[in-house]
Amino acid sequence: MNRLNFEHIIRQIQELPSLPVVVLELLSSMDQDDTDVHVLAQKIELDQALAAKTLRIANSSFYGMQSKVTSIPQAVSVLGFHSIRTVVTACALTGSFAPASGGFDFQAFWRHSLATAIAARLLAPHLGINPETAFTAGLLHDLGTLVLVTRFPAEHALVRSYRQAHDCQMADAELAVIGIDHAQVGSALAAYWKFPEAIQQAVADHHAIDRLEAGGLPLAVHMANAVALALDLAGIDDALVPPMSPAVWRSLSLDEQAWFALLRQTEHTFDEMSRIMLA
Repeated sequence: MNRLNFEHIIRQIQELPSLPVVVLELLSSMDQDDTDVHVLAQKIELDQALAAKTLRIANSSFYGMQSKVTSIPQAVSVLGFHSIRTVVTACALTGSFAPASGGFDFQAFWRHSLATAIAARLLAPHLGINPETAFTAGLLHDLGTLVLVTRFPAEHALVRSYRQAHDCQMADAELAVIGIDHAQVGSALAAYWKFPEAIQQAVADHHAIDRLEAGGLPLAVHMANAVALALDLAGIDDALVPPMSPAVWRSLSLDEQAWFALLRQTEHTFDEMSRIMLA
């Protein structure tokens, strides 16, 4: 019997290392506008690797700066708090889980997460959502998978075997084999790390087609996940594009030309961002 007890999963989540303090502060302040950006810049500068990657992203075409950004205080000043929060969170998270053995492709996982984040950011204006919040939600949407892979490697190996044998969605394989899916686990991790409720909801519901009518972040991540898989930016040979909610098409109302433009921009941005963040 490979079913996992939710309380056991929670105990394993509580044993995970904490995120860097600056990231936890950034995520908890998502709805605040009174953050001291000078203090924020000082905290980022304390982590040299994080600071270096932040500067590389600040100077990428992702933000389209007219002049070169040469310091963290300047990056915070010209990009603004919301954009810096996105950059720092992305840089820190992609290095927060040590790869484990057992056949799971961590590089492909982060490539898909980054592609989903970029697509969510591009979709956000069409859904009336803050683009930076959408990027963060897209990046975090599959965190539950990392919990399962790193804390329950044997069980997740069985899930992957089941998915391959039955040619089904990963969430369906998880429910069949262990009785819980990565969205539920990811939502529990997001709650433990005290992510904003909107992020927790997006992580929990990005596969819940019957609950997407309300729109918002879950709908944006749901669609961005499908876009990332359709473009095969993670390079996963047997990836399946999930069924999409009819609410997506009603909410976006994009014509064919607009869709092609969005897909091209997702690919272009991903090419540049992946070289910076996943090198």
